[in-house]
Amino acid sequence: MAQSFTRLLSIIGLFTGLLCSALSGAGELTAHIETSRGTMVMRFFEKDAPETVANFKRLVSAGWYEGKSFYRVVSGHVIQAGSADDNDQPMVKAEFNANPHIKGAVGLARAEDPDSGSTEIYICHEARPHLDGKYTVFGQLVEGFEVLDNIAASEVEEQWVGDNKDIAFHGPVDKVLIKRITLHEESES
Repeated sequence: MAQSFTRLLSIIGLFTGLLCSALSGAGELTAHIETSRGTMVMRFFEKDAPETVANFKRLVSAGWYEGKSFYRVVSGHVIQAGSADDNDQPMVKAEFNANPHIKGAVGLARAEDPDSGSTEIYICHEARPHLDGKYTVFGQLVEGFEVLDNIAASEVEEQWVGDNKDIAFHGPVDKVLIKRITLHEESES
C-alpha cells in the first residue's frame, strides 16, 4: 500500500510540474542528456537552486560530462553520473528546497558535508521521499522516462568502496555513457 501511495505521489508531482511548465507561457531552457541508451530531457528549477543550476550549466557548456558514465545504478532508487573520483571543480553550497524526490527528479550528489556537491548528479528512478530536504533537487525530467527505466534495469555488479569497504555501489556491467549534454531554449508549444 505504501508503495502505491508513493507511486501516486510521484505521478501527481510529475503532472503538477509539467502543468506549471505548460502554463508559464515563456520558453525555458532545458538540458538534453544524450546517453548510449537514448536521450533524456530535463527542465531546471532555477529559482530554487540558482547556484547549482549555474554550476551544472557551466559544466555542460565546457563539455565536462562528455564521455562520463552513469557509474552507479540502483533500480528503484537512482542512477548517478559524473566523476566518482576527486576533481578540481568547485563545490556548490547546498540549496535544499521543496522540490520532491519523485521519479525523474535530478539532484546534486554530495558527501556528508551538505556543501560538498560539485559534479555528481543523480536522477531518481522512483520516488525517494527520505532524501527530501537533504539534497539539492535542481531539475526534473520531462522526457525520456523510458531511457531512465532502461538504464535502471541494467545488469549491475556490486562493488564495496570507502575506507572500510562498507559502502555498496552498484555499477552497470555494460557502461552507460553520456555522449553529450546540450542546452536548448524550448519555445512555447
